[in-house]
Parts: sequence; C-alpha cells; structure tokens
Amino acid sequence: MNLPGDSQSSTTQAIEIAIRLSLIFLIMAWCLQIITPFISLIAWGAIIAVAIYPLFLKLTDKLGGKKKLAVTLIAVISIAAILIPVISLSGSLIESATKIGTSISSGEVQIPPPSESVQEWPLIGEKTYEFWQQASANLSELLKQYPGQLSLIGKKLLGLAAGAGFGVLQFLISMLIAAAFLASADTINASLLKLAKRLTTEHGEDLLIMSEKTVRSVAVGVIGIAFIQAFLAGIGMLIAGIPAAGLLAIIIMVLGIAQLPPLLILLPVAIYLFSGDSMAIAVFFLIWSVLVSASDMVLKPLLLGRGVDAPMMVILLGAIGGMITSGIVGLFIGAVILAMGYKLFRAWVEMGDQGSGAVTETGSATE
Repeated sequence: MNLPGDSQSSTTQAIEIAIRLSLIFLIMAWCLQIITPFISLIAWGAIIAVAIYPLFLKLTDKLGGKKKLAVTLIAVISIAAILIPVISLSGSLIESATKIGTSISSGEVQIPPPSESVQEWPLIGEKTYEFWQQASANLSELLKQYPGQLSLIGKKLLGLAAGAGFGVLQFLISMLIAAAFLASADTINASLLKLAKRLTTEHGEDLLIMSEKTVRSVAVGVIGIAFIQAFLAGIGMLIAGIPAAGLLAIIIMVLGIAQLPPLLILLPVAIYLFSGDSMAIAVFFLIWSVLVSASDMVLKPLLLGRGVDAPMMVILLGAIGGMITSGIVGLFIGAVILAMGYKLFRAWVEMGDQGSGAVTETGSATE
C-alpha cells in the first residue's frame, strides 16, 4: 500500500526528472541550432583529416616528430593546390564568357543554318527549326526579343558563379579545420574511441576502425581520383585553348565521382579541335584525353588498395544528394557520409547473425 508521502515523493521526483530532461534537450537543440551552419565545413574538414592522416604521420616522422611544422606544411600545400587550379580555370571561364558576350553583342557569332530534317523532330521540330533559323540569320536581333529570359539566365549564371566562389571559400575553411584536427589527432581519436565504446561497448572500436577505413577509401579512392582527372583534363584544355575549360573540368569531376569516364566530355572537345586549323594541337589533346581517362587504372591500385566496398550507386546518390543539400562541398561530403552509413548499417545487420567477427571482416574489406 502506497502512503501519501511516497506518492508525493514519486510525483516530485518525476517532475524533477522531466525538468532535467527538458533542460538537457533544450541545451542540445540550442547547440545544434548554433552549429548547424558549420556542420558541412566541420564534416568536410574531418573527412580531409582522416584521408590525409597517414601522409601526416609520414611527414611528421621525416621532420623529426615536429607535428606543428607538418600541419603547417600540409595546410599551405593543400590551400595552394586548391587555389592555383581554381584561379587558372576560373580565369579561363571568365575570359571565354567575356569573349562570347562581346561576340554576340557585336554580331560576330555565326551560327550555321539548320538542316531541313530538324523540322521532322517530334514535338519540338518546327519551333526548334524556326528559332535556329532566326539565330543563324541575326543572333543579336533574336536575343533582343527575349530580354526577360536573358535576364533570368544571367541571374542564374551569376548565382552559379557566386555559389562556386562560396564553394572555394568553404574548401579553404575546411582545410584549416582539417589542419586543426590533425594537430589534435591523438586527443580526438581517444575521445572518439570513448564515444564509440559508450554507444556500443562490444563493437565500438571495430566500428570506429571500419568508419575510418571507409572514409579514407572513398575520399581518396573516389573523390581524389576524380579531382586528379579533372585537374589534368583542365590543364590540357587550357593548353589547347578550349573556351570554358573551368566549367568543363568541374563537369568532369562530377562525372568522375559518378564513376563515369572523362572521355564523355573530352572526346567531343577533341572532335571540336579536329574541326579547327591546328591538327597538331588536336592530336596532342586526343592523346592527352586518352591518357587522362586511362589514368584511373594506375591511380586506383595506388589509392584504393582492394577497393571501396560500397556500391557505386550509393556513392552516386550520396554525391548528388549532398550537392542538392549543401552545394559543391556537399558533392564530396554526401558521397563519403552515405558510403559510411551504408557500411555501418551493413555491419549492424551482420552483427546480429555472425557476432563480432562480422564487424572486423566488413571493416577489413576497405583496406
């Protein structure tokens, strides 16, 4: 039989627990709201730190254990590696856009007339033929008929340019965050290990190791190869004098993350060069394009080890979803995070059937 005092004490205790839980959730929600604008930057910085940590250890060893010097060198070299290609490729993009705009306003752009077969295209044939015919006759006059549409396109292009500039700034900030993580790597690793063991006592360390290997394999093996191929393709297009080389290089990088060959872009560019006057440049660019596309056969064994044990569809969906939610940086974060989530979910499912050995086996698949 419960006494009145016991009932009152239980009620008071329940109220106190409710108040404490409410305060805890309030503080957590407040902290989450404050940190939300920086989640993408911190996540990308952590991914970079995990990806280059083995390189950091080797550099620290060569410098006689001087971690601060190693962190400084990595930060400076990484920032330079981001800024130099971005500045050169964006300069090319701005120059080509200016030339195109000047040519259109002066009427120097010549568009060949459409063939009669265009009218036979289903649904859009007649309108396309009429528009194409007007553009070939007098492009500047045709553009004057659509001031509203041109203004909207211009605003969207400016928005894309601003987004790209903001993306570069995010990369630079994330690189500084990664340098800070590397400087405190031992402390952070110990804290993460405690957190992993707190979440799942039996498999915490195995899951943490598996997450680290997955992040490193996807970041280096997928994103790293895509970045290298896009950079090499951009250099080749700059040498060949291709307009909008920067934009094409970004498209190649997106295709590389989706595991599609750069030749999808480079081959039409090579055909365009063969239609020009300089056959030597066209032949050089075609050979360069084949080498860039084939470079993944050399880079994957060097950077991937046994390969990324995650379906390419998972990586592709992660890249596209991340880009939609977080812009250019999300393109890289999404691929890594979704691949890691897939691996963790698979390990959790296998743990129920096979015990602790499943986690170790799954984790070793990405070595």
